[in-house]
Amino acid sequence: MKKILYLMLTSVVLFASCAKDPIENTATVDMAGEWYVTVDVADPETGEVLMEDPYGIGSMIFSTFNTASNKADEMFVFDNYNFWEFQVQVKADSATMTFSTDGMAPNVIYESNVQISAGKITKGGAKTPSGMPADAIEFLLQFDDDDYGFTYKVHGYRYTGFVADE
Repeated sequence: MKKILYLMLTSVVLFASCAKDPIENTATVDMAGEWYVTVDVADPETGEVLMEDPYGIGSMIFSTFNTASNKADEMFVFDNYNFWEFQVQVKADSATMTFSTDGMAPNVIYESNVQISAGKITKGGAKTPSGMPADAIEFLLQFDDDDYGFTYKVHGYRYTGFVADE
C-alpha cells in the first residue's frame, strides 16, 4: 500500500513540475517579422513606382521587431545591412497595422537620418511566388545622406523560409 501511495504521490509531483508558464508574445507580434522585399524609386507624393530596383539588388530581407521597452506603439525597421545599412525606430499602430517616423529619425547603424512614411502591413495581402497567401508590407523611405534625394518604395511579403518563395 505504501508503494502505491508513493507512486501516486511521485506521479502527481512529476506532472505538476511539468506545468509551464505560458510564453507571452511581444507587443508588436502581428507587425514583427522578416520580409522579402524589393526597393524601387517612387514618387514621394503618390508612391507610384518611377524606377524599378535602381541599384540592381533584387529581392532582399528586411526585419521589423519590437523595441526593448516592448510597447505596442513603437518598433524598429531594419534592412539587415542589405540596402542602405539602416535601423530606425518608428511609431506603430497595431490596430491599423500602420507605421511611420515623425519626419527624419536617427539611424541606429551610423550617423544619418531616415524617414519612413505610409508604412502598412496587410494580413494576407500578398501572394508568394509559390502562390500561397502571405502578409504584405509596404512603405516609403528617404535618407538625408542620399545624393540623389530619392524616395524609395519598399514592398514585399512576409518571409516564409520556403525555397519556392525566394
